[in-house]
Amino acid sequence: MADKTFDWLNPFGSIDLGIANWADGIKQWAISNRDLIQPTKRFFETVITGIESALHSVPPLVMLAVLVLVAWQTAGRRTAILVGACLLILGILAPEAWGLAMTTLAIVIASVILCVLIGLPLGVLAGKSDRFEAFIRPILDTMQTIPAFVYLVPVVMMIGIGNVSGVIVTIIFALPPLVRLTSLGIRGVNPSVVEAARAFGASPGQILRKVELPLATPTILAGLNQTIMLSLSMVVIASMIAVKGLGNEVLRAMGRLDAGKAIVGGLGIVMLAIVLDRITQGLGRSGRDKGHRHWWQTGPVGLLTGLFAKRG
Repeated sequence: MADKTFDWLNPFGSIDLGIANWADGIKQWAISNRDLIQPTKRFFETVITGIESALHSVPPLVMLAVLVLVAWQTAGRRTAILVGACLLILGILAPEAWGLAMTTLAIVIASVILCVLIGLPLGVLAGKSDRFEAFIRPILDTMQTIPAFVYLVPVVMMIGIGNVSGVIVTIIFALPPLVRLTSLGIRGVNPSVVEAARAFGASPGQILRKVELPLATPTILAGLNQTIMLSLSMVVIASMIAVKGLGNEVLRAMGRLDAGKAIVGGLGIVMLAIVLDRITQGLGRSGRDKGHRHWWQTGPVGLLTGLFAKRG
């Protein structure tokens, strides 16, 4: 094929940076070095399978009661009633809805745990270092602006399809808010409080653990809430690479034009999103919202401690 002549009015038609060939080279490298990737894949599989098995081993009514009690403890009675209603609706949508929801919840929990393990240290480092924050900001911008579908291609090339690829894609998609808001929370701590702690002889590690992180907790938990919601929103997209759960139910229903299954899957995701959102928002409530009471003085734990105190 003859080389194209360079046209000054249309230079883009004769310029080829070879990005497609470079991407094909990555694919070939991934295929020929799958043995190097397998340990990471097995680790993710172990985490996901363990969480999924634990959730499926709990009877639905017991799990419902546990989540309602957690919501009561973290966010109050009204939220607990709302969570209970959402879980009841989820359970009666279809016979298989609860099992699919637990599979989806396992994928979300695995993704969020790994996001916290990665994002929290990165956010703290970005909050403490202007240079690192300037370095990581364009990376986070890129992660948030690239369409979610684009993440699927390189991950599938290297890992293959399945729940592991879904979790990795979800981590990439949902990580930026946690890093950003952790950095924002650390930077938002009053400098005079930090100076006072330093004047009393606190080490940098003690200042971080006992001053900065506690004061930044509401902002960090807001980032965690966003990460959970983004993880749940990725469930439907990740179902395109054979990730199981409610998202896969929606995808199959779309392929068959089955409105009933699509509604079941969609409503199930909505109910699960409400439950997770209300519980994580309750975790982020300040002591002022709770009437300056400790966590063990509210909710079911406060009720039990009050009963034992009366008997004593």
